[in-house]
Amino acid sequence: MASKSLSEISLDGLWKNNPALVQLLGLCPLLATSASVVNALGLGLATLSVLVGSNFAVSLIRNHVPDAVRLPAFVMIIASVVTVVELLMQAFTYELYEILGIFIPLIVTNCIILGRADAFACKNGIIPSMVDGATMGLGFTCVLLLLGAIREILGQGVIFSDMQLLFGPAAASWKIVLFHDYPNFLFAILPPGGFMALGTLIAIKNIIDERRKEAAKAKAVPVEVTTESRRARVTGKIS
Repeated sequence: MASKSLSEISLDGLWKNNPALVQLLGLCPLLATSASVVNALGLGLATLSVLVGSNFAVSLIRNHVPDAVRLPAFVMIIASVVTVVELLMQAFTYELYEILGIFIPLIVTNCIILGRADAFACKNGIIPSMVDGATMGLGFTCVLLLLGAIREILGQGVIFSDMQLLFGPAAASWKIVLFHDYPNFLFAILPPGGFMALGTLIAIKNIIDERRKEAAKAKAVPVEVTTESRRARVTGKIS
């Protein structure tokens, strides 16, 4: 099988094979932490870092690990990278780490991480594996941010609240109040609202893909195929 180019790998992670909208992986943390932009961004960056780090390490040792211990080795690598990310968050964004709670250490069990390690990183070189991890993580983070923005606006009438948890005290002024005296819409913040928002995003992506297919078919020039038979003409007498 021919290896994919870096642009094809990037397009897969960001759109064609997006882990949240197409593969539907990691839905538990996706829905549980996307009630606000800052929570979504925090988990998204943590997941992206683990994807890049684990894909790099798995690709590095892929030719030195026997098949019998391949998956346990991958889990150990992922757990080590998650521990590093967890310690960094405790050191620099402790309040956000406390809010995200169990979902940071549970990145170890996220199907996206192990799936990319087993399906891609263990079969490809370091650079393609890191690009795959980065784009898959970025695709996941983009969906998280969209969900966070939608649910924060619908639920509280504001956006970018509590950004100081991730970017420090200077980010406290980033909060934008879109609707004054807004009655909080609790449904949008709760998990059912997350399911509704995610379903809407998946539907929009499917509609876009379908219209792109129809446009591509319309641009294609039909090739005429001649099916009529031709008779050979014989002159002269046959005795």
